[in-house]
Amino acid sequence: AVLYDMGVIVNSLLMFSTQILFFGFGWLFFMRQLFKNYEVRNAMVQLVFSVMFALSCTLFELIIFEIVGIMDSSLRYFQWQMNLYLILTLLIFLVPLYTSHQLVLTIRMFQSRRWLSLAIWLLFVYLFWRLGDPFPMLSPRHGIFSIEQAISRVGVVGVTVMAVLSGFGAVNAPYTYMAYFMRDVKDSDIQTLERRLMQTMDMIISKKKRIVIMEKQSLKYSGSSPGVSRNSSGMGRVWGMFSGIVSNGGETLTLLHQEISALEELSRQLFLEVVDLHGVKERIAYSKTLKGRYFDLVGHFFSVYCVYKIFMCTINIIFDRVGKVDPVTRGFEIAVKYFGIKVDVTFWSQHVSFLLVGIIVITSIRGLLITLTKFFYAISSTKSSNLIVLLMAEIMGMYFVSSVLLMRMNVPEDYRRIITEVLGQLEFSFYHRWFDVIFLISALSSIGFLYLAHKQSPEKHLATS
Repeated sequence: AVLYDMGVIVNSLLMFSTQILFFGFGWLFFMRQLFKNYEVRNAMVQLVFSVMFALSCTLFELIIFEIVGIMDSSLRYFQWQMNLYLILTLLIFLVPLYTSHQLVLTIRMFQSRRWLSLAIWLLFVYLFWRLGDPFPMLSPRHGIFSIEQAISRVGVVGVTVMAVLSGFGAVNAPYTYMAYFMRDVKDSDIQTLERRLMQTMDMIISKKKRIVIMEKQSLKYSGSSPGVSRNSSGMGRVWGMFSGIVSNGGETLTLLHQEISALEELSRQLFLEVVDLHGVKERIAYSKTLKGRYFDLVGHFFSVYCVYKIFMCTINIIFDRVGKVDPVTRGFEIAVKYFGIKVDVTFWSQHVSFLLVGIIVITSIRGLLITLTKFFYAISSTKSSNLIVLLMAEIMGMYFVSSVLLMRMNVPEDYRRIITEVLGQLEFSFYHRWFDVIFLISALSSIGFLYLAHKQSPEKHLATS
């Protein structure tokens, strides 16, 4: 009993230590990546993001512990239950409520902000609950307050996000890495755009000088009027002439301001096109290096994977097919049956599953963090940064819970059993079919979007201008 108690204490300290490590990494990522260009004014937002990241990584850690056999099974089950309840509490109650509070703070039109925050959160809970109505996610025998009810709805949102990101990534990766898709940019193209940009800037400066001169003349004429009797016959005619000049000058000033606004918009577009062409030129030079050729090879691999994945998703959707055997066990069955290789399936499936799950975990975390960083930089501002981070924390938690849900099929049956027991009796096949449908839609949409973007490249505008 003493040894068992000591084991429980050691394993609990191990879990707590790793969670502190994950929390610290999330805290540093928040400070060094997301908010490196902003001043951190709300420590609670940083705390929520770091806690969500730590709990999400702990779910992946528990899967690896299941495969390797670290910790007692009853203690692992307790850790599963505790982490799932904590992350679901954050996802459904705390983060949405605090997000609604931050949203109301940005809208300074309302007086009773607490009641409005509560109303927005209740609307979220209602929509979250109704989300489960159209989907066959779980058996009707589950109670209203069961954990399956929450995980099933979180899974729909998370799997949708995963499928959208995976579909776009599968198409964008070969488009980004392969030299075949890089546009041909010449120095003369860049020089032509830069010359047009400088001419536009000169026109803007010239028109602004005209505005300054006209405004000075207008002030000069209006400043001389008080000391002059406008009712006298001769001076009245002179004043009328000056008034007409000032009036016509006002119309000219309005026209000049409109022209300057149009030219400034044109200069912004030209500047972005110049930056884009310089970036393409740098990518072309980089593609000729050894590292660039490696990424070109990676791009070819991803292009084959993209075609294969689209084909398999189409087959799965048409024939309503869901895999029953994990890839590792299936690979060993093929090796034993068709190639006559004698291996210890139990021993090697454990080690290869550990390696496969580790790769999936690392790539999932890295890919999501990179995507969140790009998303944050694209739409954030000093006023909306806290609100966007809270939304990212909500998406991140749902994404990682859904990753565990889908990763269940990537581990052998022995390790899959505990995941099924913890997550509950869900319709796991539904989530895999839903992933295939959204992935196919996302991949085909991304192909169309990138095709149009490639056709509308800056050098095509140069050829037509």
